[in-house]
Amino acid sequence: MTLQQLKYVIEVAKRGSINEAAKRLFITQPSLSSAIRDLEEELQLTIFERSNKGITLSKEGIEFLSYARQVIEQADLLESRYLNAKPSPQHFSVSTQHYAFAVNAFVSLVQEYGQDEYEFALRETKTYEIIEDVRSMRSEIGILYVNDLNEKVMNKMLREANLQFTSLFIAKPHIFISVNNPLARQKTVSIEELEFYPYLSFDQGEYNSFHFSEEILSTITHHKSIRVNDRATLFNLLIGLNGYTISTGVLSADLNGNEIIPVPLDCEEIIHVGWISHKSTVLSKLGTAYVEALRKAIAPGANTSKRSSIRTYRRTVFRSN
Repeated sequence: MTLQQLKYVIEVAKRGSINEAAKRLFITQPSLSSAIRDLEEELQLTIFERSNKGITLSKEGIEFLSYARQVIEQADLLESRYLNAKPSPQHFSVSTQHYAFAVNAFVSLVQEYGQDEYEFALRETKTYEIIEDVRSMRSEIGILYVNDLNEKVMNKMLREANLQFTSLFIAKPHIFISVNNPLARQKTVSIEELEFYPYLSFDQGEYNSFHFSEEILSTITHHKSIRVNDRATLFNLLIGLNGYTISTGVLSADLNGNEIIPVPLDCEEIIHVGWISHKSTVLSKLGTAYVEALRKAIAPGANTSKRSSIRTYRRTVFRSN
């Protein structure tokens, strides 16, 4: 087993394709395939499962990838320290529901750890895809929420994907609305008062079940409903149509300006936000740093709104057995 083979495995896992990885590594596809097969034979381990649909990490491969990344990271540190070698480009990816604090944390991570060369990815995407990204190691960390309505389904999916959920905070629901919305002056808003305002939510594609909804109270019907795919569009519609969406109440003025505000929603629901990762792997240096940046982004004194609505936790809420 060589460091070069470990780098090959990491690149193939990242690209999800032998062809794409070979192009990035500047070697031929047959050479790359042969190197990986030699490694699998040496270790008596199936790292990648191959099918007509492509190549994916096996369950054992996911665990192997975690160790491979740690070894390569340590080797890079040794080379940098003792051989004056140029540090290798850093890689990190996170998939998340549409949360401003996740972006704040990502900005902090890049500012602190970004070198002259790096390849980071922040994917604001659909709930099902967040779980799939982390399961397949496309992303090291995923950020989503659970509540009484979706917890059983989410727990089952995480268990089947060998993932665990670690809590960040619990929040009371808020609506996000324009500062010019007639409801903006109220201390709280009831569900009944929202009845004839346009309701904005994030589209979940083919998995558009209420269990995968990014907004709580997803079983309620609405007279006016608009689905969008990105946060910028949603915020524009909040302003242009006096619409509303339901979220945690955590909003960054730095990233989102002052035209959108959170107002507490009068209901008994809670939103439990956390991060997911593989049970069998250890977070990388950048993964650990990003989790710490998340905690700082939601901590008292951070540039966010409605801080009193949040309770933070540092324990794992549930683990899939």
